[in-house]
Amino acid sequence: MKKHGQQLYRHIYLGCKEEDNVHKNFELLFTTLAILTIELANEEVVIDLIRLAIALQDLALLNEENMPMCIRCGIMALVAAYLNFLSQMIANPPFCQHVSKVIELRNMDAPYLLPEHIFRDKCPLPDSLDKDDRLLYFQTADLAECLAGPGYNAERLSIPYIPQVTDEDRLTRRKSFVDTTSIQDIMSNSLPDKVSGRVMEKFQKAPFEEIAAHCESKANMLHDRLAQIFELTIRPPPSPSGVVSISAGHTQHQSVPVYEMKFPDLCVY
Repeated sequence: MKKHGQQLYRHIYLGCKEEDNVHKNFELLFTTLAILTIELANEEVVIDLIRLAIALQDLALLNEENMPMCIRCGIMALVAAYLNFLSQMIANPPFCQHVSKVIELRNMDAPYLLPEHIFRDKCPLPDSLDKDDRLLYFQTADLAECLAGPGYNAERLSIPYIPQVTDEDRLTRRKSFVDTTSIQDIMSNSLPDKVSGRVMEKFQKAPFEEIAAHCESKANMLHDRLAQIFELTIRPPPSPSGVVSISAGHTQHQSVPVYEMKFPDLCVY
């Protein structure tokens, strides 16, 4: 439970919010909670499960998710059924008394908050849930007071349960980010394709004379540029003899064949 407990609680919490939940779904959720209680529950897990139940009750009461009334009442019925089961499992008289009192009041004033009524066909539903009628709901302070004696860490009940983000969610978000980035890359890569498309369209629709003139001007520009580059990089070597001639205001070095070059008698290496 230390390793996977938070994931189990989170899946139960999120599963209760599904708008297509029916009687069978809530039965399976109750079965899951019951199995966790029977097989894995210790004092710490019991506190966590009670926190989860109270969080589900608040989820249905506040209705920040805009859930249908049938789902809200179904969540309330699930919480009542589970806390009644838990009270019998831990055999805590004050806890059992509080749970039984809430269920008894619901039977009289709000039967749609109990599983034996809400999951019947044509069960009348209220227009809203009265948050101010505290006696119809399980109170955290009362539950903490009931569990203060038998050795439970009841102070943890004051910490609201909040579903934790798991590694699976992080991977999903990362995958979503990667997909978005890939789409952006595809869109950016499509811009050169548009340019290529315009070039192809021009060559397909423009007159031959216009295309020939355009290519000829490009070829001439390329030829002139290459000539400048060759003139800068390929020059005749300067004359070793130092013979220099000046013509038309430009200094020119006259090349001397290798066999006519004169070398000194002594060379220093």
